[in-house]
Amino acid sequence: MNGENRMIKGNKKQEKWIILAIALGVILNPLNTTMITVALPSIQKEFQLNTTDISWLIASYFIISAIFTPLIGKLSDTYGRKNIYLIGMALVVISSILAPLSPNMPVLLAMRGIQAIGTSALLPAGIGIIRNTIQNKQNRVIGTLSVFATTSAAFGPTISGLLIQFGGWPVIFYVNLPVLAVGIVLAILFIPKDEKNTGKKFKWDFGGIILFSLLITCWMVFLLSLEDGLQIGIFILAIVLTVLFFVFEKKKEDPFINVNFFQKNSNITLIYVQYILSTVIFFAILLSLPTYLQSIIGVGSDSAGLTMLSLSIFAMVTTPIATRWMEKAGFRIPLLFSGLTGLIGVTLLFTIQYDSPLYWVAVVLAIFGISNGVQNIGLQNLLYSFIHASESGIASGLLMTSRFIGNILASSIYGLAFATGMNDGNMNTMVIVLVVVAVVLLPGMIYVTSYGRAGGRER
Repeated sequence: MNGENRMIKGNKKQEKWIILAIALGVILNPLNTTMITVALPSIQKEFQLNTTDISWLIASYFIISAIFTPLIGKLSDTYGRKNIYLIGMALVVISSILAPLSPNMPVLLAMRGIQAIGTSALLPAGIGIIRNTIQNKQNRVIGTLSVFATTSAAFGPTISGLLIQFGGWPVIFYVNLPVLAVGIVLAILFIPKDEKNTGKKFKWDFGGIILFSLLITCWMVFLLSLEDGLQIGIFILAIVLTVLFFVFEKKKEDPFINVNFFQKNSNITLIYVQYILSTVIFFAILLSLPTYLQSIIGVGSDSAGLTMLSLSIFAMVTTPIATRWMEKAGFRIPLLFSGLTGLIGVTLLFTIQYDSPLYWVAVVLAIFGISNGVQNIGLQNLLYSFIHASESGIASGLLMTSRFIGNILASSIYGLAFATGMNDGNMNTMVIVLVVVAVVLLPGMIYVTSYGRAGGRER
C-alpha cells in the first residue's frame, strides 16, 4: 500500500514538472508576438523600413503560425509529440541566437519565420503531451495553459520595454534563451518517451496547405494595398482562393483545416468570429500604443513598457474573477459586460493625444484590460461548453488559428492606418475602425450567450 502511495505521489510530482515544461514552451509564441511591439521604432530606424515593411514583419509571423500550428499538430500525432516538441524548442533557440545578428530586413524576416515555425510546434505538441500524461483534471490544465499563454502576450510589451533600454531591440530574442534552457531540460527529464506509432501514416494535404497559404497572403496584400485604392484584381483573387479552399477542404477525408466542423456548428463558428474580432482590437492596441508613446508622446521604451503594464495586470487579475463569475451567473451577463466595457475603452482612445499624461493612458488601458480579461476566458469557456470532449482537439486548434487570423487583420489595420506615419490623425483613424469592430461584437455576444444559463450545452 505504501508502495502504491509513493508511486501516486511520484506521478503527481512528475506531472507538475511536465506541466511546467509545457507552460514554458506555450508562452513563447504569444510572448514573441507582442515583445516586438515596443522594439518596432528601433527596428524601423535601423533597417530604414516603412510602415508596410513593419506590417509584413509582424504579419508574416502570424501567417506562418496559422499554417504550421494545425500542420504540426497532425505531425506530432504521427511522429511523436516529445520529438516534435524538442525540435520546436531547438528551432526557437537557433532563431533567438541568430536573429539579433541580422544584417538586413530579409535575414530578420527569415529568422522570425524560423521562430514562428518553432513556437507553432510547442502548443499542439504540448497539448498532446498533456492529454497523454496528465491523468487528473486535463481540461482544467489545458484551460490554464491557454490563459497563461494569453496573459504572457499582454506582458510582452512591458518585458521588452524594460529590457530594450539595456541591450536594444536584439534583447527581445535573447530573453527567450533562459526560458528555453529550463524548458528543454525539464522536457528531456520528465516528459515520457514517445510510443512507437502503429496507426495510420500521416497524410499530407498539400492542396489545402497551399491554398490556405495563398489565400491568407492574398488577403494581407489586398488589405495593405488599400492605401492606394481598391485593388479589384487582388480582391477577386482573394475571394476565389477562399472559395476554392472551402470547396477543396470540404471534400477531403483528412483536411488541413476541418471546414465541415464550422458548417455543422454554426454557434461555434460565431464564437470563433467573436474571438477573431476581440483579438483584432487587443492586438491593434498592443501594436500601436507602444510606438505612439515613444514617437508622439516622447517617452522611453521603459516608460512605454511600464504604461502597457496596466493592460496586462488588469487582464490577468480579471481572468480568475471572471471565471468564478461565469460559474455562478453563466456567460451572458459577463460577456455583455466585457463587450460594453471594451467599447468604452476603445472610445476613450480618442482622448489620448500627444500631450496626454501617462497616468491617463494607463487608465484607458486598464479599462480595456478588464474587458479583455473577461472576454478572452469567457469566449474560450463558452466554446468548450458547446463541444464534446472528443472534439476538443479540433476546437482548440481552430481557436489558435482564429487568434492568428485576428492578429493578421490587426497588423493590416496598423499598416493601413499608419501608412503615412505615426501621428494623432492616423491614430484616430485606427480607433474609428476599432470602435466599429467593438460595436459589431455586441450583437454576436447577445446571440451566442442566449442558449441557457450556462451559455451552451455542457458535455
